[in-house]
Amino acid sequence: MANVVVVGSQWGDEGKGKIVDWLSNRADVIARFQGGHNAGHTLVIDGKVYKLSLLPSGVVRGGKLSVVGNGVVVDPWALIDEMSRIREQGVKITPDSLMISETATLILPVHGELDAIRENRADGVKIGTTKRGIGPAYEDKVARRAIRVCDLSDAEGLAARVENLLHHHNALRQGLGHKPMDADELTKQLLEIAPKILPFMGPVWHELDKASRADKRILFEGAQGAMLDIDHGTYPFVTSSNTIAGQAAGGSGMGPKALSYILGITKAYTTRVGEGPFPTELFDEVGQGLGERGHEFGTVTGRQRRCGWFDAVMVRQAITIGGIDGIALTKIDVLDGMPEIKICVGYKLGDKRLRRFPASAADQAAVEPVYETMEGWNDTTVGARTTADLPAQAIKYIRRLEELIGVPAALISTSPEREDTILMRDPFKA
Repeated sequence: MANVVVVGSQWGDEGKGKIVDWLSNRADVIARFQGGHNAGHTLVIDGKVYKLSLLPSGVVRGGKLSVVGNGVVVDPWALIDEMSRIREQGVKITPDSLMISETATLILPVHGELDAIRENRADGVKIGTTKRGIGPAYEDKVARRAIRVCDLSDAEGLAARVENLLHHHNALRQGLGHKPMDADELTKQLLEIAPKILPFMGPVWHELDKASRADKRILFEGAQGAMLDIDHGTYPFVTSSNTIAGQAAGGSGMGPKALSYILGITKAYTTRVGEGPFPTELFDEVGQGLGERGHEFGTVTGRQRRCGWFDAVMVRQAITIGGIDGIALTKIDVLDGMPEIKICVGYKLGDKRLRRFPASAADQAAVEPVYETMEGWNDTTVGARTTADLPAQAIKYIRRLEELIGVPAALISTSPEREDTILMRDPFKA
């Protein structure tokens, strides 16, 4: 059986939640492999809305195993709150349906506080994070002082690990003018939450290997988008993990040969939340209209998303770096009724013409988009489930995007409803 990796090809918020839910109906195991509760996936199932952050989208589907891999940073309190909220919506979550990697790094209160301290600097410099401690938790992981899920099972060793972690953090806090955190209190909080987390702990890598050997379908669920990747995105305005498909192997414990098909979720226009460069951003009524029709507000933060035209240069670069085989084009319906639609096909940087997104922050902020203009369409695409239901100009737009980015559309989403999806090519059978 083919295993599918779902990643975002832009700056996140491409509509991964719906597509992952659509694919999870065909999968046996759904695995999260990076990020934390800064990610947000909105699922609409039979008119009911589920908003997930840490939990894999498969939890709302009965008979599926959902796993949180070692590449994810886990806020245990946020996880328990999310589980409680989803259970109130009638979803059953047990250790039989959810497994959390024993080696996943924990996000602690000290991480969220440090995130907020940095984002609220007096000089106004900020990255635009969600202030949920994601970055500081990854920093501790790389610095080898993190508290991991498995540490919750060792009360005596946990206290020593907390002392070691706060040896660094308290010096930093005092230097920034904040009170040190009490090690005993933090250890107490962790020991209190431990019994709620430990029943879900397990060797995710081993479970995935068993599923693969049993010829089960595994769906790897990414968070954020390629241009927020710590190495390949618009640094420093990025997240703190690798968001491209290659991380699905390292962040879950499966070898790269297990990644059969890479599906890049791609919005029919472009949005971004937070700070950072955005070459095709629109500041006029057209951009405002995209935001209003697309209901462009962050699932996690509620912040209004910045909107702009489709950037084929950026998406093509994300496809190359991420090894994307095909895209799921989302929100095509938001473009309904527009007299003309523009596509960025290159950049101008001074007197130079670029066909790639530059690496330096200064050049990224300075590039100007080169547009190609296409005729729009008046007929609606909402709810279309076959290409025959699409206006001719909408099909032309899709075909032009395919030409520019170099891969075909495997799926086309025409509304938030799961079944309003046009299947061009089944990723599990690719």
